[in-house]
Parts: sequence; C-alpha cells; structure tokens
Amino acid sequence: MAHDISQRIRNVYPQLSKGQKKIASAVLTSYDKVAYMTAARLGTHVGVSESTVVRFAIELGYDGYSEFQRAVEELVRNRLTPNQRIEMMKQRIGRADVLENVMEADIANIRYTMETIDREGFQLALESILKARTVYILGARSASALAFFLHHNLSLVMDNVKLIQPTSAGEVFEQLFDVSEDDCVIAFSFPRYSTKIIQAARFAKQQCANTVVITDSSTSPLAEYATCLLTARSDMASFADSLVAPLSIVNALVAGIANRRQRDIEDRFNKLEKIWSDYDIYAKR
Repeated sequence: MAHDISQRIRNVYPQLSKGQKKIASAVLTSYDKVAYMTAARLGTHVGVSESTVVRFAIELGYDGYSEFQRAVEELVRNRLTPNQRIEMMKQRIGRADVLENVMEADIANIRYTMETIDREGFQLALESILKARTVYILGARSASALAFFLHHNLSLVMDNVKLIQPTSAGEVFEQLFDVSEDDCVIAFSFPRYSTKIIQAARFAKQQCANTVVITDSSTSPLAEYATCLLTARSDMASFADSLVAPLSIVNALVAGIANRRQRDIEDRFNKLEKIWSDYDIYAKR
C-alpha cells in the first residue's frame, strides 16, 4: 500500500515547525475528528492559523488542504474500529434525521464514484469477463454480499462463473489452483481490507490472470494487483461501510454483459422461465 498520511508525517516530523507539530499530533491522535474539520477549524482546534494548516498540508506533499483532508479520511476508513465508527456517526449525525442523512451520503457516494471511475477500466473489465475461460469472483466479510450478487446474476447468463468461498486462506488457493492467463478474477474488498482477498488477488496476478479489482481507492492494498481497477466510494455512516456505490458498479457490469450477449441471453431466459414456471419457483400474484 502507498504511504498513508501517518507515514508521511513520521518522515517529515523532525523538520516541522512547532505549530505544524501540533497539527501532526492532532492528525495522529484524533484523525477521526480531524477528517471532518475545515482548515480554519483545525487551526483553531490546535491553536495555529489557517495558513499554517495549509502550509502543513503542502509540506506533506499534498496539493492543498482538500487533498490532505481526503488522505485523513482514508486513514479513518482504514483504522477505525466498529465502536469508533459508531462514535463518529454520533458526532456527524447527532439527533438529525438519520434516514435522510444516510441516504444523502449514499447519493453523494454514487455521484462521486460516477465522476471519478475509470471508464476505460470499466470497458476493459467487461472485455475480460466476456473472453474469460472461467470467471472467478471473490469477496470476504461484508464484501461477500457484492461477490454473491454478481455471481448470482452472471450465472444466469454465463456458464463459466465460479464463486470462491473464502473460508480459509488454504481453501481460497485450492479453489484458485487452476487460474491462468485465460481467466478473469474479480476481487472485492473495502476497509478494513481482508488479508485473504489481498493474498488471492496477488496470487491471481502472479498467474497472469486478468484481475478486476473493485475497491475504494487507488491506495487500497489490492490496487497493485489489478489488471483493471474500479474504485467506488464507501464512506461509512455507521460501523458498516456503505456498499451502495460498489453495488451500482456491479449492476453496470451485469447490464454491460447482458447488452453484449443479448441474443444468447434471450434463449437462456426462455428456458429459465419455463423451469421457473414448471417448478413454481416464484409466487404467482
């Protein structure tokens, strides 16, 4: 993983001014609070000027305070425990309308993802899935829901889709044993990142498979193993990450595959509809 902001601070700490060291201390000890402070508010919090805060951000190698703040948010996503996330939610939402706040945050996550996603990478992901001998899909913990949803929908239109069950590291590699350059591996992981999924993505890349990584940012530990990287914002509203934006990417992948294989899909669904009807799979209204 690329150096996070805490590592940058440690690298330059001896050269910082007294005021900048106060800011550094606040970031390292209270990053969950600093992430949502303006430059002026952070300056007031530690007893320095707003301009000192901005210069501190630049000293760390960021273009300005906005980029610095995003780096602190990244630190929050990677390090907060569930209890810390709940406490942060209390500070952000308080007694406000929880439903409205959470849904507004999800809308913002989708909008940000739509504006920043790599469109060429998305098309490359579609091509990798369509030409693959086998499509392996894996995700652990909460991201397993994304993997399951993608597997369920792709399995309706393709015969070569396999869901990897990450019950143990050894079993993951056993299920990926035959992966090669002819295959596509789709790996999901969001903070806090699963070591099993990181190891599986590394293994897939080593076997020269086309590796589609769907994660939260280019600094994710999975990113370096991606043939194509699709990032989706997953800022949390509570102890659970928001998976609305990554799920939207999954929906787009399914729609893209369906669009490219329309004729084959029509035949498959005609057969499936007969099976569903003959065996009463769905309730009749």
